[in-house]
Amino acid sequence: MATKTVAVAALLAAWELAPRTGLVDPTFLSPFSEVLRALAELAGNGQLAEHVQASLTRSLVGFALAVAFAVPLGVLIGWYQPVSDLLTPLVQLFLNTAALALLPVFVLILGIGETSKISIVAYACCWPILLNTITAVRGVDPTLLKLARSLDLPPVRLFATVILPGSLPTIFTGIRLAGAAAIVVVVAAEMVGAKAGLGYLINASQYNFAIPQMYAGIVAISVIGVAFNQLLLTVERRFTSWRTS
Repeated sequence: MATKTVAVAALLAAWELAPRTGLVDPTFLSPFSEVLRALAELAGNGQLAEHVQASLTRSLVGFALAVAFAVPLGVLIGWYQPVSDLLTPLVQLFLNTAALALLPVFVLILGIGETSKISIVAYACCWPILLNTITAVRGVDPTLLKLARSLDLPPVRLFATVILPGSLPTIFTGIRLAGAAAIVVVVAAEMVGAKAGLGYLINASQYNFAIPQMYAGIVAISVIGVAFNQLLLTVERRFTSWRTS
């Protein structure tokens, strides 16, 4: 923990000193203290809360939809061979299509409102969750499966006592990757036709050449991303506590 703190402190110190000593042009990279001042001003006048709320709402709704859709689908594909044979070609097709490349399509079909932004986030989040869920289900210890089947466990109990506990760690890896994708994609989506959100804040600040505000938005995104990842880690430890018992 101390090493991580030192590394972050060194990065922030370099960020502060580089523009002040002329190593980089302060016109394009504001000192960190100025970024913090801009962040405090945005927080003080309520703009930061407005933009954070807009971004979090879009990303969390899209993320939740992806979890609710991709986990059950991944279980079906991973466990039932006929479903896998039917859907795997489609999964491979869409997997290789970047979410941001489809952003104009989402905007064209769904408009520039909330629906398109939430939908593109859900689309981007689906793939890491789906792939990790498929891998998790297929990677359950075959010895445990044979033992459970020898006890004539019904399918529901087999899933609840063997497949799900054995799959959870890998599924949560996909969920955490999706959490990171949700933050990144929503910022990109907010740069197209949004009137609020951290992506909008960054884009508008760039156009107005309010460089400290632009970096303040980037710092806010980083903090939210780290906090969200830590939250997911806490949830993962709660549901996989048996691994350390």
